[in-house]
Parts: sequence; structure tokens; C-alpha cells
Amino acid sequence: MKATPGDDRPPAPWGSFPLAELTVLAGIATLAIGIAGGSLTAIGVGVVLGALGGLEVSVREHFAGYRSHTILLAGTVFVIVVGGLFYLAGLILAICLAVGAVVFAAASLALRGAFRRASGGLSFRVGGLRG
Repeated sequence: MKATPGDDRPPAPWGSFPLAELTVLAGIATLAIGIAGGSLTAIGVGVVLGALGGLEVSVREHFAGYRSHTILLAGTVFVIVVGGLFYLAGLILAICLAVGAVVFAAASLALRGAFRRASGGLSFRVGGLRG
């Protein structure tokens, strides 16, 4: 991502190397290969790679106070918790969703507080809007 004048986007820890963009590109390529070949494993790997590339940028922007990604990050926690409880612990889906909802709410509150501290008191920041 090219910075524009007045853009205070947080830099990546690895410098100007486009790691997030290459991860998303690899995810798209793997997803296309999986769809063309009918491989569920390749489709899953493609989705995970694409999500990781976008998630890295979201985490960096959120904790630097650049843009709030509270719902996206809390939703990621929800998916991980529900998936873990359902597939690894073998709980019924209703219990997994209930626990996931509680964890989502707690993560949302914690992430909103983290963004407020990083942004100097703003509760959200999207484009030209500041709250």
C-alpha cells in the first residue's frame, strides 16, 4: 500500500516487503487451484492464506490506532472458538455458538478499549469519520 500525504498508516515490521499482499495472492492462487482440481484441502489452505493476509493488516492498523477493526477481529476470535469447541472438543453446535457469542462480546470490549488507547481516545476511525 502506497502512503498518501498525511497518511499515518502503520508500517509493517518487515519494512516495505509486501508480505501481506503476497500471502493474499498465494491464497487466491491456491483457492483457484483447489476449485479447478476439486481439492477441499487446497480450497481450505487458500481461504486460510487469504484470511491471514488481510488479518495481519487489520491487526496492525487496529493496534496502531489507525483504523478500528473491532468487529472483524472479534469475529475472528468467534470463529476460532466455535470451530475449536465444535471440531476439537466435540461439543454440540448450540453450546459452541453460545460460548462463542460470550467470547465475541468480551473480545469486542477489549479490542475497543485497545483501539481507544492506541488512537488517543477515539472509539472508531473510518476514512474521514472520527468518533
